[in-house]
Amino acid sequence: MKIKDLILALLVVIVWGANFTVIKLGLGGVPPMLLVTLRFTLVAFPAIFFIKPPKVSLKYMLLYGLTVGVGQFGCLFYAMHIGMPAGLASIIAQLQAFISPILGYVFLKEKIKPKQLVGFFIAALGLLVIGIASSANGITSVPIPAIILTIGAPIFWSISNIITRKLSDKAKDNNEQLDMLSLVVWASLVPPIPTLILALLIDSPQTLISSISNLSIISIFTIFYLAFGATLFGYGFWNILISKYPLSMISPLSLLVPITGLLTARIVLLEKLSKLQWVGVSIIILGLMVTNLDFKRIMPMFSKNRIKEL
Repeated sequence: MKIKDLILALLVVIVWGANFTVIKLGLGGVPPMLLVTLRFTLVAFPAIFFIKPPKVSLKYMLLYGLTVGVGQFGCLFYAMHIGMPAGLASIIAQLQAFISPILGYVFLKEKIKPKQLVGFFIAALGLLVIGIASSANGITSVPIPAIILTIGAPIFWSISNIITRKLSDKAKDNNEQLDMLSLVVWASLVPPIPTLILALLIDSPQTLISSISNLSIISIFTIFYLAFGATLFGYGFWNILISKYPLSMISPLSLLVPITGLLTARIVLLEKLSKLQWVGVSIIILGLMVTNLDFKRIMPMFSKNRIKEL
């Protein structure tokens, strides 16, 4: 991976890591499905008046909008609303890093290298360590529906990754380049209607109107952060990376999200990282190094002749 793309990926990871703390703050004043609705409405408007629609079929536009907006974030926001802790949610959501390469292998015929399998296993171990350390009261203290919904989020995220890659490959076959920002903006027209319907089924119209009428500064900041930071910037550039590299290389980078998420929670919510959590962080970084570093290029640098030259 090119250095500039790696830096871009790390910036996305930082924004997404803070995302879980921001979501938790936002849910304190806005019902979950209404928060999803406002998020994607702000992403779409007024941007659609300035950005041309992407050259993709309506079918794929609907599929992408439904998997990301309704599936991924509908599940995640409601799960956090009914009892899923932000830290644990950031960890479970990274199951995407393992689901996406598998789906890429099945649907896109992408190969998974042995070193990537080793890296996946190491990173999964680190994820498990952080999960054990983060749930001091045990996962049984979290409602079962919240756990199921949270697991659903990375499944839908992985499906959206496959859709993005297929659209990118189709564009390349036609000697074109898919406009990822345009895809994110125009696909954001899809979630608001179904999520608003779900919001009306869960909460009364009076509750929703009251929430909008009494938006706090924190709620407004949350909506803008989710729309412009996590969605436009995050998914815009994430999709660009997916179009350039195999899913088995890009998806594992999301395993850094729990790390930045825990650090953000430490700064904003004054949550402390335990020694065991730091062990998990170190294991994940090791797994990512194994997955992404090109050891064939690195090892010659440490050969005897090369060392003598230095």
